[in-house]
Amino acid sequence: MTQQTIETDALIVGAGPCGLFQVFELGLLGIKAHVVDTMRVVGGQCAELYPDKPIYDIPGIPKCSGQELVDNLMAQIEPFDAQFHLGEEVSVVRPRDDGAFDVETDAGTKFLAKTVFIAGGVGSFQPRRMRLEGIDAHEEKSLFYRVREPQRFAGRHIVILGGGDSALDWTLALQPIAASLTLVHRRAEYRAAPATVAQMKALAADGKMREITGKVGAFRADGDGIAGITVDTDDGQVELDCDTLLVFWGLAPKLGPIAEWGLDINRKTINVDTEKFETSVPGIYAIGDINYYPGKKKLILSGFHEAALAAFAAKERLEPGRKAHLQYTTTSPIMHERLGVSDAD
Repeated sequence: MTQQTIETDALIVGAGPCGLFQVFELGLLGIKAHVVDTMRVVGGQCAELYPDKPIYDIPGIPKCSGQELVDNLMAQIEPFDAQFHLGEEVSVVRPRDDGAFDVETDAGTKFLAKTVFIAGGVGSFQPRRMRLEGIDAHEEKSLFYRVREPQRFAGRHIVILGGGDSALDWTLALQPIAASLTLVHRRAEYRAAPATVAQMKALAADGKMREITGKVGAFRADGDGIAGITVDTDDGQVELDCDTLLVFWGLAPKLGPIAEWGLDINRKTINVDTEKFETSVPGIYAIGDINYYPGKKKLILSGFHEAALAAFAAKERLEPGRKAHLQYTTTSPIMHERLGVSDAD
């Protein structure tokens, strides 16, 4: 059965803060959007890399965590009924003669989009992988770079590699249900929140888990998968038995298929103008960390500004010959109607 093509005025590639705010700015202008992201949750870097870290430079918000910012943005765009396609990577963007775009994802989803907004941060994020020959064959069996179902690891002999928030958070979460758990980090200092590190060290001191400083040099496998690893430490090699290896070495940004879309690429960024934040392909806009122009600053607030101007440019492209007039959410009845609020609110 052939999958039906989804027609949309706007397709946003990236569901980080800038992509979410792009939904808002388009929604204020009466433009509905679909959003695609390779991650299975919204929020981009904020959700994946520092959900609990404080952010201090969002205008009007003295302090919020990355996850709080994402949650507030999701609440803000609720009136606009954006459709999300998560866990999918846009693989094809093909311009049509009529100025629209045929877009496809690696999951087979097809769009006919009149405008495209690239809000992919610094590209799609891929986990930093182990480089031991033969270990890739065990991925999603006994080697994991993400935890989606924690109970899957109950009763397992787990080794966690990493020293950031993800590694420490999952150490604390899985220790109570694991048969055994060892945390291996290449150095004694951790990048995770101090309180989390203190909790981990207390568990290690009580003998409820093990903490080792060193680097993985080799692994061994049996018929069922990974059976153990060798850790090189300052005092020699340590052999660890395990049936589950969780690796949290962070995420590496990759431009990915975007590099093949015929855009003017500047190293790993996309050149845009500063009037519309349009790329070299008319109708495709790029906002946030993925774009480049003279004076570019990689700040969330800069991406928000870019989203606003790109939305107005798209409105005029979608309605040729009609000026997209600026209206204020404070006083405009049209804005209030689109936001689902009454003038009395």
